[in-house]
Amino acid sequence: MIELLILYVLSEKELTMYAVLKHILSVFGAYTQPSFGAVKPALNRLEKAGFIRSRKAMSDGGKLSGFYSVTTEGREELKELILEKISDNPLQFQSTSGVKICCASYLAKDEREKLFNMLKNKAQEHKFTAENILNNEKLLTFYQRIMLDNTIVEYKNLITLIENLEKDNARNSQ
Repeated sequence: MIELLILYVLSEKELTMYAVLKHILSVFGAYTQPSFGAVKPALNRLEKAGFIRSRKAMSDGGKLSGFYSVTTEGREELKELILEKISDNPLQFQSTSGVKICCASYLAKDEREKLFNMLKNKAQEHKFTAENILNNEKLLTFYQRIMLDNTIVEYKNLITLIENLEKDNARNSQ
């Protein structure tokens, strides 16, 4: 996930390592909050793979800093990361789907359609599982039932959101 976040923020402009983290937190902080200790090794991996490049230059503060930018290969990798199969784990799905939806503007219309379809199908699977547990498990406590009911509502809301995004995507070619 960290690689997707880095490539996304670098797809917009060249940034220092500190600015990469700052931009990730400002855009994706509601879904994930990576540490500086996670960003630095990920930048190194991405550079080694040829997805980003770095250069040294003087920063606005007058210090020699490393600036990172995404390569053509990195732009393709970003698309692949956005469109890759999402986790079957419901907890990971919740945060990952939010991040992927936030990155949808990077994709072409047909790619967004593919992404939305994948996310909606997975949300429907998770909703169905939660409904089955709620309806069929007799030993659930009051609190477990409340949490399952809330989870089902969250999936319904996500499905409705995605359906609206699908309609908007069908109307627009942005």
